[in-house]
Amino acid sequence: MVCLMDPESLVPAAHPIRSIKKLADGILSEMSPVFDEVYAERGRASIPPERLLKSMLLMALYGVRSERQLCEQLQYNMMFRWFLDMSMTENVFDASTFSKNRERFLSVELTAQFFDGVVEQARTKRLMSDEHFSVDGT
Repeated sequence: MVCLMDPESLVPAAHPIRSIKKLADGILSEMSPVFDEVYAERGRASIPPERLLKSMLLMALYGVRSERQLCEQLQYNMMFRWFLDMSMTENVFDASTFSKNRERFLSVELTAQFFDGVVEQARTKRLMSDEHFSVDGT
């Protein structure tokens, strides 16, 4: 398949997700040595930990309700692919593989470490607000 577009070109330069991606990538680079300890050298192919954690961040930010729905979104949402550093032609991972890997990460508290880092960085850079708002879904 010939692909003449890059997902990078599809995300507007001023879109807030660009700042969030920079924060997430910075935290993940700091966590890289921990990832090396978690993954075995053999066994079933898995999802790279950076991609798994950034996927969970997308789910939280965009209200994606399940791993299956995320994998469906990755089929056509080019901004999600860009955020996860996926090419436009790369195969999407299987939802069951995502679930198994997510369970393993939750058991070693890497997910909490990542999200705590994202929240702290967002607070430091004043990307968060204490302003309260409510949404009525009735």
